[in-house]
Amino acid sequence: MNRSLRGLAVALGLLLLASCGLQSGSSVPLPVGPGSIEPVPALDGVAITVGSKDFTEANILGYLIEFALTAAGANVRDLTNIQGSNSLRDAQLHGQIDIAYDYTGTGWINYLGKEKPIVADPANPASVEVQQFEATRDADLAEHDMVWAAMAPMNNTYALVTSRRVAEETGVRTLSDYARLLARDPAAATTCVGTEFNVRPDGYPGLAAAYGIDPAAARRQIVQDALVYQATADAAQCRFGSVAATDGRIPALDLVLLDDDRGFFPKYNAALVMRRDFAQAHPEVVEIMAPISARLTNEVITELNRRVDIDGAEPEDIARDWLVAEGLVTAG
Repeated sequence: MNRSLRGLAVALGLLLLASCGLQSGSSVPLPVGPGSIEPVPALDGVAITVGSKDFTEANILGYLIEFALTAAGANVRDLTNIQGSNSLRDAQLHGQIDIAYDYTGTGWINYLGKEKPIVADPANPASVEVQQFEATRDADLAEHDMVWAAMAPMNNTYALVTSRRVAEETGVRTLSDYARLLARDPAAATTCVGTEFNVRPDGYPGLAAAYGIDPAAARRQIVQDALVYQATADAAQCRFGSVAATDGRIPALDLVLLDDDRGFFPKYNAALVMRRDFAQAHPEVVEIMAPISARLTNEVITELNRRVDIDGAEPEDIARDWLVAEGLVTAG
């Protein structure tokens, strides 16, 4: 099956699964063999369904789990490319997916309903990223029996960008600069926003409240997330745009990230998410995945994203190639 058609089939399949409460999925898309990840007897033949959301980075992260656990001997099923955070979350809560990477900020704001991100506690020696992870981990376990583990250093936070030309013309380098420009000349600050960003509390509504922006005055164009990057780079339809900070199109299109000078956006470090029963039954999964998470810096994941979104590679190829290059698996 063509890969794009397979992604559509998986998404449609999840809708059917949601209605009948069954687990299923596709086969892992590429063969792998052991590398430094060796077969684990406790995982031999264990059925594990892996999920992800429906954007480039999420698919890459999902395939990293799939290939790693396949190399360890598990019987892995592929349910990557699920549309939207809430659909992935529901699939996990209802047992249709065993494990996925998700983001600490999404868990804190969207799933747990917290209104404000964790801010750095001077009395706590841990970084604010670790503090956000620990708060999300502890609350989600207590409230929903969901386990967060193996946080990666990569922080795919929401951000606003502009083209280098617009940044130089306007002097806008921070979100406070953006807010002042919008108040002074709304037409000069036309902004492309993705559908979720437009309505999420950790998106434009919260951003507007934090920076004193009148949402009614802000000229927003709601577009598909994938279209925001080029539209903002062209600076015709939109002069600013909402993005994910680790997207490979940001450096490729020479876009400028605006500094979140009031610290509004939560930290969005990727981490493994599992139901408590699955995590307790298979502790080997975190042991296998922790070294992978530790290597996923912003620089690493941005480059992997770039190879898909700019070079046109398939996310499963990029995920496997990186694991092979790191010596973690071999190409089967």
